[in-house]
Amino acid sequence: MEDKNNRPIGFFDTGVGGLSVLKTAIKLMPNENFVYFGDSKNAPYGTKSIDKVRELTLKSAEFLVSKNVKAIVIACNTATSVAINDLRKIYDIPVIGVEPALKPAIELKRDGKIVIMATTVTLAETKFNNLVNKYGKEAEIEPLPCPGLVEFIENGDLNSKELKSFLKSKFNKFEGSKLSSIVLGCTHYPFIEDVIKEIIGSDVPIIDGSLGTTNELKRKLEEKNLLNLNNKDRYIKIFNSSENKNLIDLSYKLIEI
Repeated sequence: MEDKNNRPIGFFDTGVGGLSVLKTAIKLMPNENFVYFGDSKNAPYGTKSIDKVRELTLKSAEFLVSKNVKAIVIACNTATSVAINDLRKIYDIPVIGVEPALKPAIELKRDGKIVIMATTVTLAETKFNNLVNKYGKEAEIEPLPCPGLVEFIENGDLNSKELKSFLKSKFNKFEGSKLSSIVLGCTHYPFIEDVIKEIIGSDVPIIDGSLGTTNELKRKLEEKNLLNLNNKDRYIKIFNSSENKNLIDLSYKLIEI
């Protein structure tokens, strides 16, 4: 009889970004098996129509379910905001999403603007606007759409002059402003956190939501008695819709296995 606890946890993102969340899950859940699917062939989702994002996300979830996963983590802010409710209706396994980590940024109680870097679609969606409405009275929240940034990271460019120039042009508008914190509202962005610090200074906290997502995943699995408590032969398998083999190599490198 199959041990349901030994089944893998499925992770999905539009490319390599969700590996930042997977990396946190690997650290916090050392006994679990993981299957990751990156849809780099169709990345980025942040500039596509809502219907197209929904269609691609449902298709990717189907792939993970075919791998017999016990839970799905939509490790992409854009896909979460568009399709998570549909996925929860379709599947009877836990489906966990991500959202910009605005609450931890508010809890720092620092003076200045909270800047939320994200894709255009994430910032336009109802889910994000609900978050802003919830916390908008407690802090000055400034959305910063970053179309084009995902492509740098998908190409394995985490530190070039072009990347730095791109980020400088984005943060120019905040010159002379006091910044409370930067919230990374896209799972690709933690991979360039050091470069962002270089541009804005190391005294501004940078926050991403991977810890919150992993804790929620753990809680849901615990609730359903699905945690893997004893696994000597853990595996992590990475798949990608792109035919570019370098992406798989880059993926394993990003999670430092």
